[in-house]
Amino acid sequence: MTTVTPTAVPTAPVPPAALEALRADLVELLGERGVSADQRTRERASVDEATMSPILSEQLPLGLADLVASPASADEIAATLHAAVRHGVPVTTRGKGTGNYGQGIPLHGGLVLDTSRARAVVEVGDGWITAESGTTMVALEQAAAADGQQLWMYPSTAQSTIGGFLSGGSGGTGSIAHGSNWQGFVTALDIALPGEPGLHHVEGDAAQPFVHTYGTAGVIARATVRLEPLQDWRAVYASFPSFEQALAAVRTLRGLDPVPRLVSADRAEVAATLPTDAAIVAGRASLRGIIDADTLDEARDLIGLAGGTVEDVRDGLQQTTKVSMLSYNHPIWWLKRNTPDTEYFHVEVGGEALIDRIAEVEAVYPGGMLHIEAAHVGPIGMLTAPYTGAEDVYAGYPLLRDLGVRVHSPHQYYVDHGVEELLALKQQTDPDGLLNPGHVIDPALVQSGGSTASAQPAVPGFGK
Repeated sequence: MTTVTPTAVPTAPVPPAALEALRADLVELLGERGVSADQRTRERASVDEATMSPILSEQLPLGLADLVASPASADEIAATLHAAVRHGVPVTTRGKGTGNYGQGIPLHGGLVLDTSRARAVVEVGDGWITAESGTTMVALEQAAAADGQQLWMYPSTAQSTIGGFLSGGSGGTGSIAHGSNWQGFVTALDIALPGEPGLHHVEGDAAQPFVHTYGTAGVIARATVRLEPLQDWRAVYASFPSFEQALAAVRTLRGLDPVPRLVSADRAEVAATLPTDAAIVAGRASLRGIIDADTLDEARDLIGLAGGTVEDVRDGLQQTTKVSMLSYNHPIWWLKRNTPDTEYFHVEVGGEALIDRIAEVEAVYPGGMLHIEAAHVGPIGMLTAPYTGAEDVYAGYPLLRDLGVRVHSPHQYYVDHGVEELLALKQQTDPDGLLNPGHVIDPALVQSGGSTASAQPAVPGFGK
């Protein structure tokens, strides 16, 4: 595997004098509790869920923080960043560390800025909510529900933070209706920038370049995102004799009006590794959905027409959140956890071919199995199979594309879309390359796949 060379980032270790001076400044700013040089704290703050990828796992550890700071407000986030820049120390921003691609790993050491203590819900308005970046998505959903509203979307890891979701995620529960988190979900951001001591406010189109760019152009300190009127959701569990029948139901359920908040399905072999639940029936393909109560009867009919059985219908935010936590990357995580004798990898895929050509799609990789989701434009999924090496994984990408499948590689830690525009923005916001260095690489390497000569261009929009 060839090495990816980052563009214009500091590679030398941070001088100890600079680190000690920064630590002293941060203690004065945040108190002793707000900054740590403890080895275990630094190690915990320097990893995320990149172990989902055996290709990335082979490269770990990719970096280790020299210091960890935990500001407790949006203003303290800005002040912390400003202090680090004053001392020439690179900064990697972190939420709950639930990302799957190494986005939050400090590749060049320096300061990890942990935003998870900045968790105030600032205000709930008509159609919007403002919160600090460390606020969890489930807390935002609860605050919205208390006001008779709901988030446009939240990620499958509902305990992740709004700043982490906007910086490193892309979609989740609600994406059938609203697409990805850069498609109108964000209305305004307050950004901490290296050259400014306070917060920089951006709205509308001006906010979008800071979404899904891993904190490489600015640090999201506070966000305003869209709400909509609260719906009466139900968690629906169904089972099918075959996965092909479940696939047919995924397609038809997506057409309900109002559209479901989520529809997710797995083969019996994958479903068997999920947490034990009477509604996930052994030996049968499993489908889980978050369905509007007004469409329950129609949903039952569509499931029955596809040959399935509704196993249970459950009410309440706790139950629908549980369904969310069994979607997107989570079934693959459970598969990996509960089959320790086999190392699995996955590839993020999309398109109608996932249903129309399922046998061919799964046959690209020996032992292939698809986890599928209904999505904004056609189905998406996670194609998983036993891992036999990075080159075998990359060799399957063109074969999938030949079948009409969109492919996004989860085996990379760099921004892989809009890189030229991002580099131009960084020239204005981060000319010294101190924000999350190593996570923006030469656009030509991105177009060639970046990590290996056989890799293919990546298509964004399928990540967590």
